[in-house]
Amino acid sequence: MKTILLIEDNDDIRNNIAEILELSNYNVIVAQNGKIGIEKAIMNKPDLIICDIVMPLLDGFGVLHAIHKNNDIKNTPFIFLTAKTDSDDFRKGMDLGADDYITKPFNGTELLNSVDRRLKKFSELKQFLTPGLEDIQHVSSDKNALQALTENRHINKYKRKQTVYSEGNYPNRLYYVLKGKVKGYKVNAEGKELVTDLYCAGDFLGHVALLEGAVYKDWAEALEDSELALIPKEDFVAIITRNTEVARNIIQLMAKNISQKEEQLLGLAYNSLRKKVAEALLLLKKKYQLSKDKEFVVDISRESLATIAGTATESLIRTISDFRSENLIDIENGNIVIKNPKKLEQIISS
Repeated sequence: MKTILLIEDNDDIRNNIAEILELSNYNVIVAQNGKIGIEKAIMNKPDLIICDIVMPLLDGFGVLHAIHKNNDIKNTPFIFLTAKTDSDDFRKGMDLGADDYITKPFNGTELLNSVDRRLKKFSELKQFLTPGLEDIQHVSSDKNALQALTENRHINKYKRKQTVYSEGNYPNRLYYVLKGKVKGYKVNAEGKELVTDLYCAGDFLGHVALLEGAVYKDWAEALEDSELALIPKEDFVAIITRNTEVARNIIQLMAKNISQKEEQLLGLAYNSLRKKVAEALLLLKKKYQLSKDKEFVVDISRESLATIAGTATESLIRTISDFRSENLIDIENGNIVIKNPKKLEQIISS
């Protein structure tokens, strides 16, 4: 029988949730505030923790922080329970490493489904990380192990221009793009942006800071409405420690990124304005074009395109106008359509 620790200061809510869980054959331990909840978590080592956010003595964020500081219970699946619906509270909870988030009011089915998902995922992870060559061979022969790491994860939805992570913050998860486009960028002292990476469906981001054990060196922002799977830091570190295939894939990914950044820096340092803009357009085409049979449409803002090219927005707009008059591109509904990629390549190579 699985043991669940329920930390909730409202007596009625605590009793109702406990009853629902007990009727579903869970052993339930209750705590009426965060301080008692931490003590019971350390004492009982539950299989899962459900915790309210707004509580006396110590709120839910403080409880989660304390749980992560204790080696014996730091990997316990953690679900936040709150009446708050503000997206900032949701983001803060997930950034601190919560596994799920249930907003009051909710029904019993929602609660049990969330509990079942978290327990099942944690059980699969424990089996997956069982020491031994047989387990490693199983993962490698099944499918790309790094790809398998992304399955059945919590998914965050980001609006266009919404920040995914911020420079200077410590990472606690790996991100995997399921849908949409994301840019990585840095900002200098004058507030000028420089795009450092572009991500699309199938790409990982945030892995460099995780491997360095350091803060993020750049920002990540959604270029359009996007969906990202969240992979807890502990899962990522555990799998690259035990699985040589995943470690090799990460090394290859980082090596490729370094080579691309070297080329980008050389271009920004020595290329003319026309070359920079042509290179930015072709970079987007290479990264985001889904069908080779259709003309590629650049559907990002001029400001974002300028940061990719490493130039001022006004300079980019003038160059785009020149390219249009030369019939290299066209403008449809405000978006740039690349009509002659070969001539753009010739501009770069000239």
